[in-house]
Amino acid sequence: MKIRFQLNYHVVWGQTIHIAGSISALGQWEPATAPQMQAMGDGCWSLELDVHDTDRMPIEYKFCLLSPAMPWKPQASIRWEKGCNRVIHFNERTDDATLTIANVEFQEENPLWKCAGLAIPVFSLRSRNSFGIGDFGDLLQMIDWVKMTHQKIIQILPINDTTQTRTWQDSYPYNAISIYALHPLYINLNAMSKLKDVKRRAFYRRQQKKLNALPVVDYETVDKLKWDFFREIFKETGEETLQSKPFTAFFEENKEWLVPYADYCCRRDHSSSSGLYYYIQFHAHRQMIQVRNYAWKQGVILKGDIPIGINRDSVEALQEPGYFNSNFQAGAPPDAFSSDGQNWGFPTYNWPAMETDHYQWWKKRFRKMADYFDAYRIDHILGFFRIWQIPVGQTTGLAGYFYPALPFSISDIEHAGLPFDRVKDLFIEDTTQAQHYHPKIVVWGMNDYQQLSDTEKQSFNRLHEDYFYHRNSEFWKYQALKHLTPLVNATGMLACGEDLGMIPPTVSRVMHQLQILSLEIERMPKSPDMEFTDLQNIAYQSVCTTSTHDMTTLRGWWMEDRKKTQHYYNNVLKKEGAAPEDCTPEICNQIIYNHLSSSSMLVIIPLQDWLAMDGELRTPDSNSERINVPVHSRHYWRYRMHIPIEELLIAGKLNENIRNLIRNTSRNN
Repeated sequence: MKIRFQLNYHVVWGQTIHIAGSISALGQWEPATAPQMQAMGDGCWSLELDVHDTDRMPIEYKFCLLSPAMPWKPQASIRWEKGCNRVIHFNERTDDATLTIANVEFQEENPLWKCAGLAIPVFSLRSRNSFGIGDFGDLLQMIDWVKMTHQKIIQILPINDTTQTRTWQDSYPYNAISIYALHPLYINLNAMSKLKDVKRRAFYRRQQKKLNALPVVDYETVDKLKWDFFREIFKETGEETLQSKPFTAFFEENKEWLVPYADYCCRRDHSSSSGLYYYIQFHAHRQMIQVRNYAWKQGVILKGDIPIGINRDSVEALQEPGYFNSNFQAGAPPDAFSSDGQNWGFPTYNWPAMETDHYQWWKKRFRKMADYFDAYRIDHILGFFRIWQIPVGQTTGLAGYFYPALPFSISDIEHAGLPFDRVKDLFIEDTTQAQHYHPKIVVWGMNDYQQLSDTEKQSFNRLHEDYFYHRNSEFWKYQALKHLTPLVNATGMLACGEDLGMIPPTVSRVMHQLQILSLEIERMPKSPDMEFTDLQNIAYQSVCTTSTHDMTTLRGWWMEDRKKTQHYYNNVLKKEGAAPEDCTPEICNQIIYNHLSSSSMLVIIPLQDWLAMDGELRTPDSNSERINVPVHSRHYWRYRMHIPIEELLIAGKLNENIRNLIRNTSRNN
């Protein structure tokens, strides 16, 4: 006979649930050999066990949690559930059948683990030691502030090298020229070495003072001065460094990507010195490893960001072109934020080619991330289900369609009651299957649509809705499981996904099954029937935040739509009367408290919104806090903290307020 166990429990990342018990099939109480339960999604676990006649006795068992070794906890651990052993008794009615033990809860005394954290791009950091832009040295100080305020996690934007044009357009952090190389501008110059020339040292100190006084990043000036410094310090210490044992070890471990990256940089800069780029990446790596080790020592988790796309002229796109569809661009379909959609310019992925070598390209990318991070955010996780694919030459997202997807044949279209000759301009032909077509996403203003009869319009609308919301659902689920499963298992990092936008219903099921945390934002509910997300009823396996780098901050959002703000003020905050013109510190405090009180495992608050709770520390100009406007493809990413980290460290009132909020919402366990 069989026994089917079904358990409800939310694990922390990396943990597995096992059933240990008194029979051999349950490991005879040895957790290492006890069978592991399978994650079914949203905290549900299942295991089906074969029980032989020789085992037909009262079976005793317990559930146990196995936690792997982590950098901040070097030993693996086992945690048994509390209480007496569970017992299965057999009788005649259980013969030749499946006994189901369902809706079981893990017995424990401790509440679910939750924490709070900070979101801030590295380039936005500001300290008295900065050089006009945030750097890895500033991250060390920010770790101190996070620990001081009882936060546990720092989330940053991508830190890969984006240097292509040597202009401010390189400020876009999601346009990497290498998926491995770190951005040279994030190197802390003081941690490299001192120039021997006293006059040059004084020159750089003067430039540093000027740049640090600016309210935002002057990207081009920072780039020029830092690279001038790199060349000067390389002349003085480069040869010695490249002959050192630490560099030799670094080179041997990273040469697979480091050599082609240096070759790329030489071509870009018309240089013949690969050694300069080896030297820079060696220092960047050492500094980021120092940040990682310091974070571990302080018990702080670092969360990185993996962009869905790469620059079409990047090292990897040029070196391994078979992995990419270079005739297409990735983007996003039209939505409430952009009526024309978005065109990111990245090539789309050739998933069949990647599948042939078991996704080695992606696995190596994830493993490199694991050198520095304990958790990561998958930017636009929908790209692993399907991507909005736009032909090269088109500028907006209107000309795109989903890839991969199941297009309609001509017979499908005509069977729906649409003469193909009359509607062909409402479709885009698939590039891999001749005579197969994808419906255009926005057609209602087109003459070809307006000339259809009412019956034909209804037929097209049904076909359109079927394509975008039903036809591809299971197909996309299959694609995502095929792509994501080997990747999330490639490292021990916690996987989080940015699952905003036009979301197929299968996305949440796949993320639950793979234990990828979803992203929850109160002002962007995932149900079309809701004006605001119900923070008390979101999944535990999620990241909850007040805003992202692509959105206005709390204070900016408050002034965007007065009608919506009024609804929020009365119906969510439960306040009477007219909403204030400004999002006051008291209102910001309540909003953040509500987020911290949510059921999410992680609540990560942008620095701007933490500061908004303090009337003395918040910036007078809330418009200056925005990091990116996604509808502007050439946005200048230059936001910087308006106060240095040193002032944050002594901001007693704010720091005590944050500690109290975290303590009162049980996020300091």
